[in-house]
Amino acid sequence: MGVRFCLAKAAGAALTWALRNVARRPAGNAPGKVALLLDPALIAHLRVRLSKGSIVVVGTNGKTTVANLVADAIDASGQTVACNRSGANLDSGVATALLQTRSAEWGVFECDELWLSKVLPLLQADYVVLLNLFRDQLDRVGETDVVRERIAEALSASPGTTLVYTADDPQCAAVAEAVGNARIAVGVEGDLGLETFGVVDEQTCWRCGAPLTYGARQYDQLGAYRCEGCGFARPKLDFAAHDASYDATGLRFSVTAAVAWAGFAAQGGASTEISCPQPAPYLLYNLLSAFAAACLAGVPVGDFHRAVDSFNPRNGRLQRYVVDGRPVLLNLAKNPTGFNESLRLLLADEGMKAVALFVNDKEADGRDVSWIWDVDFERLGAGIPAGMIVFAGGTRRNDLQVRLKYAGLRARLVDDVEEVFTALGDFALPPFASLYVIANYTALPELRLALDALSRNGA
Repeated sequence: MGVRFCLAKAAGAALTWALRNVARRPAGNAPGKVALLLDPALIAHLRVRLSKGSIVVVGTNGKTTVANLVADAIDASGQTVACNRSGANLDSGVATALLQTRSAEWGVFECDELWLSKVLPLLQADYVVLLNLFRDQLDRVGETDVVRERIAEALSASPGTTLVYTADDPQCAAVAEAVGNARIAVGVEGDLGLETFGVVDEQTCWRCGAPLTYGARQYDQLGAYRCEGCGFARPKLDFAAHDASYDATGLRFSVTAAVAWAGFAAQGGASTEISCPQPAPYLLYNLLSAFAAACLAGVPVGDFHRAVDSFNPRNGRLQRYVVDGRPVLLNLAKNPTGFNESLRLLLADEGMKAVALFVNDKEADGRDVSWIWDVDFERLGAGIPAGMIVFAGGTRRNDLQVRLKYAGLRARLVDDVEEVFTALGDFALPPFASLYVIANYTALPELRLALDALSRNGA
């Protein structure tokens, strides 16, 4: 360790204090960034602070939700946990969380897929939870096969890490086949009965290029797939969701496990029921992966249920508000799959509603927003009631307005969510009608802060 490690720790502590007490900022990233400049091996030196081990959560969609839920479940079980809860998911965010932890039994860290190759060789985590791989920020990372290869490289550099992966995603299954790490497969048995929205990301076999066929397709490329050309198919599930259903009151399913994993006595076909109040089908996979990870960390089933019941991240993911009596739902959608699933949730609401869509093109979003043409806005145009109000905002609101025009939707341009509420006063939309606000990565925080204020003070 030596002098560099001591200097890095001191710099991280000083910067954390200054940001929190002087600048009044959360200090979720900068302390680790500075400390890593002083000691590039800092994460390896700090991992000894985690007495039982660590879990890293990666994937295109759902990382923040799953990482925070697993951390909550571990905490509910009476174990201590370190977590980069704010979503700072580069090596600097992981380093910051470790610097700000004197000791903990577990570390749970969200990590960007490309940055896993920097974090995992140093952290040597016990588990990597791979949620899904969809096209996202193509100008930064390229196609999903590039991401897949980088994740496999990271796992190969940490041979003691067990991969917990969504076997329903052929891209995740391809990663599992490419590495020698121990593997645990999670997935859904049965058919959720969902219509396919938009362009499916993965339609051919990664081995031979032949088309994949599905016994059941859940959404996008996820489901029970098989290649008739070479035999590549969804593997046997170690954690399986059964009897899933969802309606306006929420989502429900049961889980069985192949063996009695720590925290889950699944002998003799025993199972447990999991539910949440959000009627979003994609949350099934998030909850299933979180449950598997929590079980592996020794969390009893009852403690996981309590964590789910009390889970309220307040980070803009499916966050609900009431502004002057109007129900508002805010959600993140940063790629075609995320937007299509948000639209599915919106269309399931049969009541009167308005929708405000915000798309930025800042560095963290990706400068190329051509992906909006792969979002199935045509489904929204066909499924909305006559006269529904649609707003387009963000730095690329003009591009979004044009895309919506070709989907048969006339969108009014707005600068912010406050302007949305002002504009709603110009229309005869009843105050009980819902407003859906869907935003990509950098647009979300500002909208969340504005809605926080509006819900406290009124529009």
